[in-house]
Amino acid sequence: MGSSNPMKIIIIEDDVSALKEFIDCASNRLDIIISGMTDSSDEGITYVKNKLPEAVILDLELNWGKGSGFDFLDKLNQLDLVLRPIIIVTTQNRNMAIQKQLHTDYAVHWVFSKFQEGYNPDLVFNHLVKFRTYLHSQNDDNKPMKTLETPEEYERRIITRIKAEMNQFGISTRYKGRIIVEDAIFRLIFKDDKKESETVFQDLARARKTHYNNIIKCIQTAINDAWQNHDDIDMLAKVFTDPVRKDSGGPSPTQFIHYYAKKIRESM
Repeated sequence: MGSSNPMKIIIIEDDVSALKEFIDCASNRLDIIISGMTDSSDEGITYVKNKLPEAVILDLELNWGKGSGFDFLDKLNQLDLVLRPIIIVTTQNRNMAIQKQLHTDYAVHWVFSKFQEGYNPDLVFNHLVKFRTYLHSQNDDNKPMKTLETPEEYERRIITRIKAEMNQFGISTRYKGRIIVEDAIFRLIFKDDKKESETVFQDLARARKTHYNNIIKCIQTAINDAWQNHDDIDMLAKVFTDPVRKDSGGPSPTQFIHYYAKKIRESM
């Protein structure tokens, strides 16, 4: 599980608006991915056992959920895990004695007050990513980490990663080509023959009851708009590293979906 792969995170949170903020933030990042969300401490334990996350973001109170953060931590301490995830607690409680107990009795790595200045999902995610290398250095036995992730969960994780990549590239959701190119990349990821982009485009045309050329045109328009109007050219060059001719309006649809299918396939 190298650092090039997105960091798998479980979120246990009962506040819908807070959860949405985490989801929206994660959708614009390539270094983390939310592999499970729940408002139940018991379901959170099930997720840890089955999904083997690298980190857990835990709401201590769970006032509108089931159980509590302490319930989760008590049960977590009873598990024999190959890799104990990083635990970040978020709370509305500023009692220093409770925070000390979380560190000493439950080995919680960080406690964030939801009311502290500068608190936001990016702050939490950045702490996790910085601590990731240390986390894996503790797995000295190099035991295999098998997950019970279902095929459906894996597909949802792939789809989330594709959307994050498209956000980074800057393809606007107002273009029909955004949806089509996401579908094309997803289909190509699961093709055994990596040269099957033409088959993918033909399949998309049949599924949408349109002509092959319309599929290509929609994708190319969306790509060109992002390529020519990206706010940060240097960042775009880091996001898409394949060589592109200077006199072109951007990568071709074939080059584009092959690049992202390969990138995502190799990192998931």
